[in-house]
Amino acid sequence: MRQQLMLHESLVKAMDRRDEVFQVIEDSEDVDEAIRRVGQLLGVGELGSRAVLNLQARRFTRDQRRAMASYAEELRSRLPDGR
Repeated sequence: MRQQLMLHESLVKAMDRRDEVFQVIEDSEDVDEAIRRVGQLLGVGELGSRAVLNLQARRFTRDQRRAMASYAEELRSRLPDGR
């Protein structure tokens, strides 16, 4: 459940900073560099970065961001320490 929460939080961060994320991806020489640079930008690990790069552009809509954030909050509430 923690890993699922971390992935959803990474996606929400990317959605909140979509312009920067798209610019970093566009400026990257290859996928490995994009993964590293997205991780640095968002402060997330490799799994979170890969999830961001695998996210379909249609998922960057406001309603999808709200749904992801809501699900992340639901996951967080299920964890004993809330993290």
